[in-house]
Amino acid sequence: MGTRRDVLGGIGAGVLASALGGSAAQAQGKRKLGYAVVGLGNYATNQIMPRIKDCEFAELKALVSGTPAKLEKYGAEYGIPKTHWYNYQTYDRMRDNPDIDLVYVILPNSMHAEYSIRASQAGKHVLCEKPMATSAAECEAMIAAAKKAGKKLMIGYRCHFEPYNLKAIEMIKAGALGKPTLIFAEHGFNAQPNQWRLDKPMSGGGSLMDIGIYSLNAARYLAGEEPVEVSAMEYTDRSDPRFKTVEDRIDWQFRFPSGLIADCVSSYSSNHNHYRVTGQKGWVELEPATSYQGIEMWTRLGGKREQVVLPAPAKNMFVRQLDHLAECAMRDREPIVSGEEGLRDMRLIEAIYRSAREHRAIPLA
Repeated sequence: MGTRRDVLGGIGAGVLASALGGSAAQAQGKRKLGYAVVGLGNYATNQIMPRIKDCEFAELKALVSGTPAKLEKYGAEYGIPKTHWYNYQTYDRMRDNPDIDLVYVILPNSMHAEYSIRASQAGKHVLCEKPMATSAAECEAMIAAAKKAGKKLMIGYRCHFEPYNLKAIEMIKAGALGKPTLIFAEHGFNAQPNQWRLDKPMSGGGSLMDIGIYSLNAARYLAGEEPVEVSAMEYTDRSDPRFKTVEDRIDWQFRFPSGLIADCVSSYSSNHNHYRVTGQKGWVELEPATSYQGIEMWTRLGGKREQVVLPAPAKNMFVRQLDHLAECAMRDREPIVSGEEGLRDMRLIEAIYRSAREHRAIPLA
């Protein structure tokens, strides 16, 4: 077992550059664009807001919360004046604030559509957390609102900005594995009780609408093609008080036009964060694959199993994601993870639920 740096002579650099939208020089002379963060929960306050200061093209300018104490706390911490604090009743007044260009919606799933649409109507570009909404119809309404306003709509698929995930994609595209034949993607955690994600009216569903979207989206970006059929199976212990309204475990298979099969796992009762892509010449795997930090990559090529270690990036995936929307707004480019990407995943989620419910394979248009 060995270790190597930047396996296959820099694979991943090209896709990383294209994902990040080119050089900083292209945006010189323009002020940083201002973000309003909507929803001051754990992800917003511990992962997103601390990193906006590292952005090249964006800065934190406003806060939205229904909890006055949070506005006081984070307003003071980040130097946001009270004129730039909003609650859900005053939210639409952001249209009159020229310091706000971008709105990052980090709310329970059932609130994504409403607050993304209202942000578009207020003339702001939108970054919305995944899953994009709770139905394909909501996703379509979000896309329509952004188009009508002439603004960008981006979905928070941060792994599209993460170097090891980009490296895996590029290796597969470059043929390092030969023709891919199987993807195995598994994501799950032991969900603790009394969370909004366990309340279907708030979440829209169980593990599939939360951690399972990582398996789903990874299967698509690793395959590099769209599935043509899905077959799913659910198991939920309804005696467990956590699962009164949502599913626990749901597993599914995607079949792709090339013959590639993806086996995917989504769970609220077991811990998983891993994927492997196997081809005719070998495999590549990440474990953890999509966590906030500590991602590791391994390959087996030419009969040798090795770890791939990439140089630490100048910007981490959160900063790259935040900057990407700002760059797209500045240069009038479509985000690489646009509303259409979120809509594709939501249509597949609906097909997975239907397959599990009807106990049959569902053909995909």
